[in-house]
Amino acid sequence: MLDKTDREIIGCLKEDAKLQLREIGERVHLTGQAVANRIQRLERQGIIKGYTAVLDENKLGMGITAYITVFMKTADHRSLQQFLQASPGVSEAHRISGDGCYLLKAAFATEQELNQLLDQLLQFGNYRLSISIGKIR
Repeated sequence: MLDKTDREIIGCLKEDAKLQLREIGERVHLTGQAVANRIQRLERQGIIKGYTAVLDENKLGMGITAYITVFMKTADHRSLQQFLQASPGVSEAHRISGDGCYLLKAAFATEQELNQLLDQLLQFGNYRLSISIGKIR
């Protein structure tokens, strides 16, 4: 069970996973060691699965961010999932309910790279494409 302090620690890590334990402790009114113990417990419980870097895709030359809804035309979901795992431009893939079967987030340097992915997706089903014109948050 998470208490208020655990949630505050998680909030600090979501904001900046490189914060010093001492700094997190100051924010949540604990010692750095107490924070470390709580983080280790959260990791053991699988609540914290890992740490990641948030990248600026534009500065990496990946200026096209696409959101793709996939509408399956077969029941062979495993093949699509394997394809998505191997697709370097796809950063997120979610199986969804509602409108469509999968929602993908992908980033590309060129329209040609995006079109190549879209052409390959057609073997699994149809798609609807939305391209980001600016990130708000």
